[in-house]
Amino acid sequence: MRPNPACHMRFIWKYVKKYARRLFGVMGIKLSGTALELLIPYVMEHLIDHVVPTRQMGQVLLWGAVMVLLAIGVRFLNVNANRLSVRTAKESIFEIRRDLFHAALNLSGSQMDGVGLPSLISRMTSDTYNVQSFIQSIQTIGIRAPIMLIGGIAITLTMDTGLAAILCVMAPIMIALVVFISMKGIPLYDQVQRGMDDIVRVMRENITGIRVVKALSREPREIRRFSQANGETARRDIRAGMIMALPGPIVTLFLNVGLSLVVLLGARRVNDGLTEPGVILAFLTYFNMILMGVMGLNRIFMMLSKANASAKRIAQVAETEADLSPIPETAAAVQKKDGFIVFDHVSFSYDSDSEAADAMSFAGAKRQKCLEDIDFAIPRGGSLGIIGATGAGKTSIVNLLMRFYDPQAGHVFVDGKDVRTYDPDELHRRFGVVFQNDVIFADTIRENISFGRDATDEAIRFAARDAMVQEFVEAYEDDYNHRAVIHGANFSGGQKQRLLIARALAAQPEILVLDDSSSALDYRTDAALRRAIRENHACAATIVIAQRISSIMSLDQIIVLDEGRVIGKGTHEELLSSCPAYRYIHETQMGEGD
Repeated sequence: MRPNPACHMRFIWKYVKKYARRLFGVMGIKLSGTALELLIPYVMEHLIDHVVPTRQMGQVLLWGAVMVLLAIGVRFLNVNANRLSVRTAKESIFEIRRDLFHAALNLSGSQMDGVGLPSLISRMTSDTYNVQSFIQSIQTIGIRAPIMLIGGIAITLTMDTGLAAILCVMAPIMIALVVFISMKGIPLYDQVQRGMDDIVRVMRENITGIRVVKALSREPREIRRFSQANGETARRDIRAGMIMALPGPIVTLFLNVGLSLVVLLGARRVNDGLTEPGVILAFLTYFNMILMGVMGLNRIFMMLSKANASAKRIAQVAETEADLSPIPETAAAVQKKDGFIVFDHVSFSYDSDSEAADAMSFAGAKRQKCLEDIDFAIPRGGSLGIIGATGAGKTSIVNLLMRFYDPQAGHVFVDGKDVRTYDPDELHRRFGVVFQNDVIFADTIRENISFGRDATDEAIRFAARDAMVQEFVEAYEDDYNHRAVIHGANFSGGQKQRLLIARALAAQPEILVLDDSSSALDYRTDAALRRAIRENHACAATIVIAQRISSIMSLDQIIVLDEGRVIGKGTHEELLSSCPAYRYIHETQMGEGD
């Protein structure tokens, strides 16, 4: 089913309508400027046919001055209309980008997986640019072009009906061609924007992974990948551009034929004394104006095609309703076991979210079952370690705990309440989290730790001390004002992890989650960090996900995951005796056994 362009234009109008007074003001100014422009050939015809023959120099200068004033007026009105149209377009697109960014931040995990980060970037950049260009142009070209076309034909009808009949026959044919061909181009620009998603994806992968690419000398391969994505998008753009460019030469051909007929017929009528030479000159000028009008309509339809495709993609995100809204407590499950954090027989699969992604026309990747019958409880101030092979489902437990996703079976509770009943901000304020591949922002060390939470200097330094950040921060002359570059590239892996842990600790969270956050730390620093957390953050319920058994062996409880199932649960000593998989990991890492 072909999308309805009007629906997507309503999305744009929702943002533009608040500037309706300015919008109509711009249109009025542009209408006045175009009307003055249409008068210039008419005055020229009067000057040539009626004033010059009188040989009155005063009258010639007077009507010449009228033409100059008209030209100045056209220039003044057009400049002001263009300035106002730019202002309206920029303010409208500012609000569209703001709402799109806000909507992107509020997408659930499954919705974010569906749309994809590269697609979000291209929607925020190239798509919003297409919409901005359309908003700006529809106020100027969108008014000037049809007035130039209709006004030119109307004025020529008053000057010479016979010559104007040529335009009256050709104009509807040209307009029909422009509309028909332009409608064919609308679906093609949606494909072009999807191609932009691929380009952004490849660029992002290579920019963030540039060191790996260089280290493995994979530049030629990545150049080929980018060339492939770029070439495919270029082919789509060329195809769309060729179709949208067809009206230009066709319209020009029709007008040139019409122009030739006007010259031939007009010369004969002048020779027969049926019309004046000035009328022919005016007709030639009006023909050019009508040509500009038709070409302006063609340009508007081209921009409409791009804006329609882009508005559709923006609206898919901006108007997406959150699928993880809080539910009433009366509809929530009741916690049946003691614990500050409780997973009650939870099962989860990413597969169930693919339907929602498909409904939004997002390109979600195929997913597999992740967790099955996960059941555990952590008391306030207690600690849990999670260990298992890559892909066992460790991080998915954190995703469900923070309600980035909802489970398909079972329930998750925090502080006696089903997590589905919490407002997202209320729930997330309880957490201090370090995720896998977490981000250092291009800002000062102080701001990276505080992260906009208005933490005091004392709290920042306290968290930095516990996370062993002070050890390297004090070496900088500017101390905590030392700036990190993008992704913290001017820090070592261990320094970045310590900064991220300090960020998690700075808010004195009720729940501390460390997801593979010490992999780059040496054993001495890791041990000191665990001791500081145990001594200074004992009130927080702590979940540690690790590959190293030394990072979790001192915790109150440990669960061992394998392909989404718990295959071992207990203390370090209990698991050594009851869980072969845990014992094997211990022997392998701690150098015991064969």
